[in-house]
Amino acid sequence: MKKNQLEENLPVHHEIDTQAIESAIQIMLRAFGEDPEREGLKNTPNRVARMYPELLAGYRADPIKLVNDALFSVDYDDMVIVRDIEFYSLCEHHMLPFIGRAHVAYIPKGKVIGLSKIPRIVDMFSRRLQIQERMTRQIADFIDDLLKPQGVAVVVEGLHLCSMMRGVRKHDARMTTSTMLGTFRTKIATREEFLDNISRGAGPLKI
Repeated sequence: MKKNQLEENLPVHHEIDTQAIESAIQIMLRAFGEDPEREGLKNTPNRVARMYPELLAGYRADPIKLVNDALFSVDYDDMVIVRDIEFYSLCEHHMLPFIGRAHVAYIPKGKVIGLSKIPRIVDMFSRRLQIQERMTRQIADFIDDLLKPQGVAVVVEGLHLCSMMRGVRKHDARMTTSTMLGTFRTKIATREEFLDNISRGAGPLKI
């Protein structure tokens, strides 16, 4: 893996300041005109503070431990696809959730990665404050740097609560982003094979 890519994805060594989050939520509740001491809200600041380390765990995911020697040398050069990987993320613009599924493919060049690691890579990048476009590219670049394959393709479909609950309020609008590297970018037939595979049997995204 390239040094700059590895450094970019190394874990953040400081922990989330849950006490600061708890204090901030109390301030926000008062700003909303609520009483943080009423029964239903009394423990809300603490619950919210304990939630964020889980939702933002991707900042502290160690890519070296994540891969954990699950790289294997094989004589295989056909397409590998892992589709319908569920993800949950937080939009960095409004800190509202966006959820969806990712489809990941690569064509090996001497190395493959353990099946369970690809969903974990998706989780590592989704469990951060994100925008979908950047997340899609980060997943593809990470796999490309890790495996040095003939090509990598990532398609992400997402439903964004920031456009469903506020603003345009379009409940069924979903966003699709893609990154194509190597042969997926240069060979139309390869790209179409991947897109045909992920379109079969794909149901609508639901919240």
